[in-house]
Amino acid sequence: MEKVRFGLIGIGAQGGSYAAFLDGMKESPFPGMPAPQCPPNCALGALCDIDPEKEKMCREKYPNTPFFKNWKQLVDSGTVDAVITTVPHYLHHEIAIYCLEHGVHVLVEKPAGVRAKDVQEMNRCAAEHPETAFGIMFNQRTNKLYQRVKELVASGELGQIRRSNWIINSWWRPDSYYRQSEWRATWGGEGGGVLVNQAPHQLDLWQWICGIPTKVYAKCLCGSHRDIVVENDVTIMTEYENGATGCFITCTHDAIGTDRLEIDLDGGKIVVNDSKKATIYRMNKTEDEMNGSMSMREVAMLTRSNASGGGLYTTEEFENTDGWGMQHLTVMENFASHILNGTPLLAPGSDGINGVNLANAAQLSSWLQKEVENPVDPELYAKELNKKIAEEGKFPVRD
Repeated sequence: MEKVRFGLIGIGAQGGSYAAFLDGMKESPFPGMPAPQCPPNCALGALCDIDPEKEKMCREKYPNTPFFKNWKQLVDSGTVDAVITTVPHYLHHEIAIYCLEHGVHVLVEKPAGVRAKDVQEMNRCAAEHPETAFGIMFNQRTNKLYQRVKELVASGELGQIRRSNWIINSWWRPDSYYRQSEWRATWGGEGGGVLVNQAPHQLDLWQWICGIPTKVYAKCLCGSHRDIVVENDVTIMTEYENGATGCFITCTHDAIGTDRLEIDLDGGKIVVNDSKKATIYRMNKTEDEMNGSMSMREVAMLTRSNASGGGLYTTEEFENTDGWGMQHLTVMENFASHILNGTPLLAPGSDGINGVNLANAAQLSSWLQKEVENPVDPELYAKELNKKIAEEGKFPVRD
């Protein structure tokens, strides 16, 4: 195998972009920005969609690429080595399990699924077929800025995390967005709102960098300033094994938007703005040392001189300059290189359970109006979700 032939199941907005990338995009949709090119170890192998209009578009735009109306036929066709699941979230685990059982590598779109019980089943299947590659499209993990932040936290240079806060409201969505598809912003079709659609990348990064919380308390507002029934305004509070706390705030009705991550540690602070610029504050003494030795006179003097960080900390700044589309292509190339050369995966598929667990815990906490352990009982979550699906009345409840 010289190149990994990718099959795309679902040619919507995301699948359509991937098809263009893998075919060698002729021109960028953004002025002044270069068009992403197909990575050297990747190729477009086949396309699949049940929509006749998508079929017409694909046959016209990609006449030399096999097209299928049935995704199992694509997997069994021999025209692809790997599949990317650009389909509604509930289908991710079903398609992934079929691929794994039939020897076709699979790169799952985010989120890994809606219900933890489904993702657990997918992970068990992947563990039974270690010869078949299993990844997840956590493209934000390719961001060099976040990689460096993770390395810095993991090194222990700044001590243990005390508190983390992420405000991520930088994806404004009007009602017209939610009316694009019947399944969008529904309990039965999508499984939720901002927690399963917009925020999974940040939920993954938050835990990838700061660790997995043990307790969760959340307030999820459904249909906040929007004509939808799922959550689109969320505040999550978390607690960790070492006593640290966290807060994650997200919504889709903030037209101005904020993306700011703060991590407070024993010996400093990390602040990331807009996922592009990080400032590292390294304290000259740890907070514990200062707390145990400083008089109020010294505190007052320090406060007056702190405009330049004098005596308290030094700073370092670095930025990320990834262009549009490059992060997704980096995940594809890493996945292909893993298949061809054994390169370690940037985002193993099994990692997808963490974000799903946290989203399930946040939703369940809000529904039950109490703090919950993380992870929650997957059967209890599935039962409560089915109540929402039944009340909605658009889709059948799920086993």
